[in-house]
Amino acid sequence: MTIHFVGAGPGAADLLTVRATRLLAAADVVLYPGTYLDPAVLEHVSPDARLVDTQHLDLDQITAELVSAHARHESVVRLASGDLSVYSALSEQTRRLDAAGVDWDVTPGVPAYAAAAALVGKELTVPLVAQSVVLTRAQARSTAMPDGEQLAAFAATGATLVLHLGITRVGELMDEVRPHVGGDCPVVVVHRASQPDELVLRGSVDSIADKVKEAALKQAAVILVGRSLAPTNPGESHLYDSCRARHT
Repeated sequence: MTIHFVGAGPGAADLLTVRATRLLAAADVVLYPGTYLDPAVLEHVSPDARLVDTQHLDLDQITAELVSAHARHESVVRLASGDLSVYSALSEQTRRLDAAGVDWDVTPGVPAYAAAAALVGKELTVPLVAQSVVLTRAQARSTAMPDGEQLAAFAATGATLVLHLGITRVGELMDEVRPHVGGDCPVVVVHRASQPDELVLRGSVDSIADKVKEAALKQAAVILVGRSLAPTNPGESHLYDSCRARHT
């Protein structure tokens, strides 16, 4: 049997892919991150399936669940919040499965930053304003950031910044980016995008920390920083310019 790693999207039960829902319906065992998932997502799972909440398990315990289910010839889905391409511990888990001789595959999901941008109706790559998006995270009680990946250096590029795992340090993060983007640079914080308790905070580099403190946010939030988030932007794409030559 193959272990199916499935991106559960930002949390809403109707933001999974069709492939994801089919895999969930057919699974004998589903491991899921209870901290971040709307319980409604699990309505796609067969009532006969065994559910394992991984929020209190370490990586070795999770791997043991996967390997033992595989040994019983059970169909297994390992759900991850958002998309598995970022901050999902996919590499650690699949490395262990490779060592155990267990096959696996990946089904992508809607990433949290995309759900956040959709919720506020913003394009993160506005022509003449920002044409790059930097996905990064804060470091506190976590793995050290690689050399050269300083937030200030990313901010200096003018790209739209998407900050994960940093809501408890938002004031410090804004201090790092302020010299490069300015205190008036727009910031949007989205908490649990697409879920029943979703919350959007809008502000600037100078004001957003106070708003986060007032809202008492502690986790499951994405911080968007950049001029692309301004209420209006004049930039327009050359691709759709009426003056651009088009070949028929």
